[in-house]
Amino acid sequence: MSSIPASSTQHATSASDADYGHAAWDLLYDMPAWGISLVVHVALLVVMMSFGIVIVVERELDLTTTIEPEEIEQQEFVIATEVTEEIGSKSDLNILGPSMAAAQQTGFDNHREKIEQLDEQIVNPRLQVFETLATPNEAELVEPVDLTGTTEHAGGTQGAIDRIVQEIAASLRERKTLVVWLFDESISLEQRRDAVTQRFEGIYNQLNSLDVDAAGALRTGIIGYGSDIHILQKEPTADVDQLVSVVRSIKSDVTGREMVFNAVDRAVRTFLPDKKKMRANMMLIIVTDERGDDMQGLEEVVRRCSREGVKAYCIGNSAVFGRKKGNVYVKWTADDGEQFDGLLPADQGPETLLSEGLPIPFWTSRAGDLLSMSSGYGPYALSRLCSETGGIYFIADDTPGRKFDEGIMRRYSPDYRPQREYERQLASNRAKAALVQAAAVFERDELDLNGDDVVDERDIPVPGRSFQANNDTVLRQQITEAQKPLATFDYHLQELQNLLEAGENHREKLDTDRWRASYDLALGRVLAMRVRAYGYNAMLAEMKSSPRPFQTAGSNQWRLEPSDDVDAGAAVRRVHKKALDYLNRVIDEHPGTPWAFLAQVELSEPLGWKWVEATMQIAENNMADNSNQPVFAPEEEQRRQQERQRQLKKQATRPQI
Repeated sequence: MSSIPASSTQHATSASDADYGHAAWDLLYDMPAWGISLVVHVALLVVMMSFGIVIVVERELDLTTTIEPEEIEQQEFVIATEVTEEIGSKSDLNILGPSMAAAQQTGFDNHREKIEQLDEQIVNPRLQVFETLATPNEAELVEPVDLTGTTEHAGGTQGAIDRIVQEIAASLRERKTLVVWLFDESISLEQRRDAVTQRFEGIYNQLNSLDVDAAGALRTGIIGYGSDIHILQKEPTADVDQLVSVVRSIKSDVTGREMVFNAVDRAVRTFLPDKKKMRANMMLIIVTDERGDDMQGLEEVVRRCSREGVKAYCIGNSAVFGRKKGNVYVKWTADDGEQFDGLLPADQGPETLLSEGLPIPFWTSRAGDLLSMSSGYGPYALSRLCSETGGIYFIADDTPGRKFDEGIMRRYSPDYRPQREYERQLASNRAKAALVQAAAVFERDELDLNGDDVVDERDIPVPGRSFQANNDTVLRQQITEAQKPLATFDYHLQELQNLLEAGENHREKLDTDRWRASYDLALGRVLAMRVRAYGYNAMLAEMKSSPRPFQTAGSNQWRLEPSDDVDAGAAVRRVHKKALDYLNRVIDEHPGTPWAFLAQVELSEPLGWKWVEATMQIAENNMADNSNQPVFAPEEEQRRQQERQRQLKKQATRPQI
């Protein structure tokens, strides 16, 4: 075979390529328009397909780049180091592929995070861990217990002063202390002022015995108040002799007015600069036996003392249970030098803002004087002042009579919230409003919310039960006199019943034991008294119209005694049943309280009446002229006349307290 030269070959190839190119262009030149269009579109499709392929490839690359290099290396490290002789389900480690292992690990982490979130959101109260409190040291254990804001039965004036000393000592352990004493200047407080004066020197000595620098850190000011306010020791001092001299110079105020809250306000304004200059605690100690006559200034005084950090304490008397008026034992001297003593009325209560009890006397034979029973608390206004400022009301003189367990009575503590809150309660509950309105009817100097005539408790009759009946004329005269006050009294009882029953549908909404006990006792007693009064009048009317003959020879007196029979019609029997229901509910639901005790006294005798004949001594001349007035011997009559004159003089000269 003959060989072809290389140069000739290359030349032939180039010639053929040139011929092919010319042929292609000739083909395109000779191609019709639709053919050219087809070629162009095919070319565009090819170009577009190439772009789509690039995009898909890029997306696949994005997916693979989400795995961090550290994770890949970690997985490769785990796989490389895990060596086992068996694989698959028989392997002890049950090793998975890298992608599967990574997916399972991520799923487990997510599951664990979810569990932790649930544990944080769901708290089992039984498994709560409380912060452990540090055990107090021995010094802290012997510190005096803080009883601020409470009422304390101090055991007389001496006991109250001892407790005041402890409070001053506790204050001095913190910082310097400024004490301001406020003395009631009324005549009834002379003995208590003397008792405090005698203890002034002992107070400082007692404080020094408690390792308190009283001489260096304690300063004292003194104010006296009655109808006016007197700054007796304006410059705070530690001179005991000077303090004693100032207190003994106090003169009794005979006006009977005690402007205690004006005095407190004046004390704060006067001594506050000294408090700030000394950088000291400030204590006000009020010595009194009444509630004060300027209670309208209470709220402003409470705000001022609280704002300035001034604590108020009081040495006073217990408030009368549910009432405003109480009695204070007083000695006084008439203008001619004659000495008198006795119980005089004083504003000692109530323990609540307004009276919540009805001073209706008991007709039962075992009642005694229950209208002056102690509430176990101080009067509302002074107690609120002490409570709001962190002080204490010390009961130095408790009203004589029955006492009740303090543990039980804590459930019945008075409400010391502001007056506006008390008024809001009255506006929101008709039972509370009805009780306060009914109680206000008995106090002449209180607002009569119902607009009716006001009844003074001294005008409430306790009817006689014995009637002389040696002849029908005398019997009828005595019955007529006994009926006169009862007619008016029953009218007012009916008004009280209507008042209280107007709030009866809100009785179930009463929110404290004190309110429930007070309302139930008030309505129960009014209903019981109405049954007694109605039956009493009915029995007298029957006897007056048709006097009964005596069954026993020598009888000359008819007596009304309690009876279970209430035979006065269906309406009275319904009232009788309702009265028993209310009073028994008080006894059952509030045992060991004053309310239960008074309900028991009311029910100690039945509500009905019966006539019992008896015999009484009647003077012969009394029988002759049918007079009901006994006749005495001249000497006895003279003695009685002198006693009446002395009582009139005592009444005329008795002081205002």
